[in-house]
Amino acid sequence: MERGVEHLISARKSLRVNLEKSKALGLSLEKDGPRLVEINQRLPSLEAAIRPIRAQSDALVAVVGHINRAVLPATAVLKVFDAIHGLEKSLSDPESDLPGYLSVLKRLKEALRFLGENCDMAIQWLADIVKYLEDHSVADGKFISSLKEVLTSLRELHRAEDGVRLDGGLLEVALDRMESEFRRLLTENSVPLPMSTLDLLGEQACIAPSPLPVAIIKKLQTILGRLVANNRLENCVEIYVEVRSCIVRASLQALNLDYLEISVSEFNDVQSIEGRIDHWGKHLEFAVKHLLEAEYKLCNDVFERLGLDVWTGCFAKIAAQAGMLAFLQFGKTFTESKKDPFKMLKLLDIFACLNKLRLDFNRLFGGAACAEFQKLTRDLIKRVIDGASELFWELQVQVELQRQMPPPPDGSVPKLIIFITDYCNKLLGDNYKPILTQVLGIERSWKREIFQERLLFDELLNIMGAVQLNLETWSKRYNDDTLSCIFLMNNHWHLYTHLKGTKLGVLLGDAWLREHEQYKDYYSAVFLRESWAKLPALLSREGLILFSGGRATARDLVKKRLKAFNEAFDDMYKKQSNWVMLDKELREKTCQLIIQAIVPVYRSYMQNYGPLVEQEGSSKYAKYTAQSLEKMLNSLFVPKPARHGSFKVRVPSGKFNNSVADQNQTAIVK
Repeated sequence: MERGVEHLISARKSLRVNLEKSKALGLSLEKDGPRLVEINQRLPSLEAAIRPIRAQSDALVAVVGHINRAVLPATAVLKVFDAIHGLEKSLSDPESDLPGYLSVLKRLKEALRFLGENCDMAIQWLADIVKYLEDHSVADGKFISSLKEVLTSLRELHRAEDGVRLDGGLLEVALDRMESEFRRLLTENSVPLPMSTLDLLGEQACIAPSPLPVAIIKKLQTILGRLVANNRLENCVEIYVEVRSCIVRASLQALNLDYLEISVSEFNDVQSIEGRIDHWGKHLEFAVKHLLEAEYKLCNDVFERLGLDVWTGCFAKIAAQAGMLAFLQFGKTFTESKKDPFKMLKLLDIFACLNKLRLDFNRLFGGAACAEFQKLTRDLIKRVIDGASELFWELQVQVELQRQMPPPPDGSVPKLIIFITDYCNKLLGDNYKPILTQVLGIERSWKREIFQERLLFDELLNIMGAVQLNLETWSKRYNDDTLSCIFLMNNHWHLYTHLKGTKLGVLLGDAWLREHEQYKDYYSAVFLRESWAKLPALLSREGLILFSGGRATARDLVKKRLKAFNEAFDDMYKKQSNWVMLDKELREKTCQLIIQAIVPVYRSYMQNYGPLVEQEGSSKYAKYTAQSLEKMLNSLFVPKPARHGSFKVRVPSGKFNNSVADQNQTAIVK
């Protein structure tokens, strides 16, 4: 009985323990139930994922090592990629911290280099895994084919982008900001050159200062080096040329260079364009010695590390875009204008300017990048030399062609004579003779001929010989011999006075000058003898008896003779009052000779016989007093108010078109 009770007690304890276990298991099942549901839900996908793998467990164990070797470089690539995007926050503003910005940019570049080098390796390792799976039948063919397609896409993407997208475009953005900083430094530190510098132009060459501070240049060089390393040289050059050419252009615009766009037709009035040629020379010298010299030096400073071709090419673009070619085109346009004696002087001025800047041109535009400048400059120089030489050698012909023109109707000095004496003196002057000699020497050398200075002198002597022949021919065309004398007096005296003491006068010689002085005296004597000297004979005293019955007869003779004198005087005065003597000294001397020949005789005659006619209260015969005659004669040969005119230079071939030489501009009237 007791044993039975013990068994019951033991069973009850066992039941209680099992009940507790059941409760604990129930609680555990209740707690883990959702996890079992989740596992149950994931089982189909896991089954699908491992379904392509058909290999035995030993084969799967063998592939683990290959997978680990592929995953390690891929993991490293991903870590570097994450580091690159971490650098984005470290990229400061290049304006405020350029060294810091460049430092981060350097790290970014190194990280990208690592990515570029290791992406290929990671893809290759993954390719090896696929090949291993395929060779060892670890997976089915469909799965292997899918992996191959993914690898092919990775290779094509990496090859097409060439690594530029490995950072998601971060490097491109950083480099763009560097370009912007490059432009900002240039723009904010570049200012047009003050025009007061134009006053500094002189005979000595000017050393142009650098237009940018040294510190800015160093920053530009630093930025340039980083951008060039990233294949952005072309962008840098484009930015630099754009900014600096605008600065040069702004400096030039302050000079008011609108005249550079002048057309050939506007050049045909050479005298009116004369001042513009002078401005052109000064402006070109200013542009070369100040603006271009500074740009040339700055290009060298900024781009010197990149080689000669880079910075000289950059300079050539700046010069072209700034409008420097317009200077050469202006000179070319002038050479195409019609022929004119003044044109030769302006061509010599252009040559002198270009020759003065020859060394500067050779240095600044000597490189291959400046081929267009070299071509235009050579063409302009050739046109200038050919044009000036042709005009000089044709000058004698132009003088001879004037011979067929009529002489001045007032007997004055023809405009051609005034022009040619002044013109030849200019050619022999210190300003033009060295230039003309050089131009003619170059022109002859192109023809393989030898030029000597004597050829220049001989040509000028031939021109003056043609001038003398013109005078002789013109003097014979006057119908009035006394007017012919006035003409020859005027011209021989002009040649003597205007050439004495000049370069041309020295070339012609003292004998030549004295000859013209003597000719003036000779024709002066002939003129007086054939005109005014004949009048005193009309006041003859023959037959004038003033006592007894002869007084009435004397009165009639005096009336008759005074009437004849008055008529002759009036006719001669009226005719000669239209004649002109430009030279004041010659005019006054000639008038005095006339007065001396007439007035004393007239005064004496009137003192003796004037009362015979004056008593009748009539001025019909006593028309003039000695004083009024003297006043009238002193008024002879005075030039009328000047009228602007021109002599026409003509040539049968039509090569030498109408040229202008205003005597008021080429001669000093005494």
